[in-house]
Amino acid sequence: MQEIIKGCIRKDRSSQYLLYKELYSYCMGICKRYAVNDADAAEVLNNAFLKAFNHIEKYDPSKPFKAWMAKITANTAIDHYRMKLRFSDHDDINEHVHIGQGAAVYDQLAYDDLLSLIQTLSPAYRIVFNLYAIDGYSHEEIAETLNISTGTSKSNLFRARQKLQEMLAAKDQAETGLNIVIARDKNISVNERRA
Repeated sequence: MQEIIKGCIRKDRSSQYLLYKELYSYCMGICKRYAVNDADAAEVLNNAFLKAFNHIEKYDPSKPFKAWMAKITANTAIDHYRMKLRFSDHDDINEHVHIGQGAAVYDQLAYDDLLSLIQTLSPAYRIVFNLYAIDGYSHEEIAETLNISTGTSKSNLFRARQKLQEMLAAKDQAETGLNIVIARDKNISVNERRA
């Protein structure tokens, strides 16, 4: 990998292609979590690689390259979101909602199923959910990154989880007869529906 990175620093097109090919799936997975559809995800991915290639000399070789690329990809997705906000209605919720112990992430669902549900969330909910639940940002970091209040971050996360839980419950009760309960500790509780 270090030789490929050195080639990218020299602006060698074949090295850039190899790096793109090597990290495409990983970075596309990040993009799909933030994007509303595959076209947006592809746009974010291409912009992320362009940023990486243009600033690759800033990469610190003592740290994992994959983590550096993931940060660029997530930041590019956030930039894409901000750009879209300028041209569309924004679902900004300015009220503070206390988040209790009853919300969370998923364990037993197929990744693609969960991804498709996340993509149906409004941009404000989707971005905050991804940053907090998947990428591990704090509400303070999210507020600073997105230029919103911490209350808005908490509210959007609460509402995103609430919406996901509603969608999961409807989907899974219809398909399997099971109730899925999303829990704050990032576990899933699956209960059989009692007739």
